[in-house]
Amino acid sequence: MLSPQDQLTELVRSLETQQHVFTTDPLLVTEKMQAEEGKPLQKLHRRASRIDSNGNLARVLGKIDGRIKGIMVIMSIVWCVSGFLGLFTLLQSNVVNFFYVLVCLLGFHTIMLGGWLVMTLINQGRQSPSWFANFVSPSYLIRGKDDVTKAAVDLYERQLQHSGMRWYLGRFSHQLWLATLTGMMFAIIFLLIVRQYSFSWESTLLSDQALIGLTNVLGWLPSMVGFDVPDSAAIVQSRLVTEAMPLSVARQWASLLIGSLLMYGIVPRAIAWAFCALMFRRKKMRLDIKLPYYQKILNFWQRQVVDADDFKEAPAPVAPKATVRAGKKLVALLEYPSEQDNWWQVGLDAPDNDIDDIENFGIVDDRDDMDRLTTYLEQHPVQVLLGIHSQALPGRGTLRKLDRIANAAKHGLIVQLLNNESTDTDTIPTPTTNANDPKNPQAVRYQQWQTALAARKIGLIANS
Repeated sequence: MLSPQDQLTELVRSLETQQHVFTTDPLLVTEKMQAEEGKPLQKLHRRASRIDSNGNLARVLGKIDGRIKGIMVIMSIVWCVSGFLGLFTLLQSNVVNFFYVLVCLLGFHTIMLGGWLVMTLINQGRQSPSWFANFVSPSYLIRGKDDVTKAAVDLYERQLQHSGMRWYLGRFSHQLWLATLTGMMFAIIFLLIVRQYSFSWESTLLSDQALIGLTNVLGWLPSMVGFDVPDSAAIVQSRLVTEAMPLSVARQWASLLIGSLLMYGIVPRAIAWAFCALMFRRKKMRLDIKLPYYQKILNFWQRQVVDADDFKEAPAPVAPKATVRAGKKLVALLEYPSEQDNWWQVGLDAPDNDIDDIENFGIVDDRDDMDRLTTYLEQHPVQVLLGIHSQALPGRGTLRKLDRIANAAKHGLIVQLLNNESTDTDTIPTPTTNANDPKNPQAVRYQQWQTALAARKIGLIANS
């Protein structure tokens, strides 16, 4: 069974899908709870309780649950009384055949308990018996043609079809057996208090020694918890007794009878009942909040988190600022020529009288240019200033050339992005230009070079 809160929540879902008119508008309750804190299941429970503001839904569910539990209590009382009366009828004679009474007490019970254990081990299916669902169907317990009653009855019937109900049935079955055995125990204790019995045994095939061994085996477990067991002399003396026996011997047999009923009847059945109760709790039906109905409500409550203006855009990579070293420099153009002869003077901030310290390599484009440049750099420890035209793209081939030059330059490599002086529109943008603007391809290309240089930690000369 679902918990009472889950039942109410599920009943609200069932009625709302049927366009039922509630005392409190579900949409209004849902909107008011949007800002409340709590786990999803807890908020769904509170929502159902507020929708059922007059308690009508909870009363119908409580009425069905109370009648089901009432029937179980009544049946348990009837079984207890039947056990009491059955044993009361069996012990009318003053001389009692011990083993005959014991078989009547525990024989059928033991067979049924063993059968239940075997079926539990064999039956690995999860389906509960259909006859049980029909037997305790709420439609027999409550009458009503209104929407609430019909939906509540349907909810209970769906719960009775759940796989965990097989353990609920087992627990109820063991409960009835415990009631019967308890009634028998009350009857034995009552009769032993008000009457004096003599116990005997009879057998055509078994000898005295066989009965002594059987009694000792039977009495082993009761003796572990303090019950008396007849000794060998008392067992032999009790054969074919037809009249009153010594009170001490009768008390030993009476103690063994009570101990056997307790240890071989009530205790195993109580263990089986506890096992079914534990399994039923583990297999208990849970509210499925993954249903579209619940997901829609939960998504609505989470909108305030999704719509919150807490997005922080990751900053675009920026190349480090170039550091011009003292000493001789080598300047070169990557793949494209420059329309300005001394393009490097602005980047190096070099006056005309320092031109002797600057070696102009020219354009680095093909493989021969790269081989010639790397050979020069291996022989001369210089800092390289590489001019990159605005039309150059940071493709894989271009970046491989850049990496090769950076590895060969012993005093480092710095880069200057050059303007295209041929037109007014092809101007290298400043770092503040939006690089994601599709209408400004130059800005996009500038940011691509910023990203490539930042990844390689190559300094970039800022544009003037």
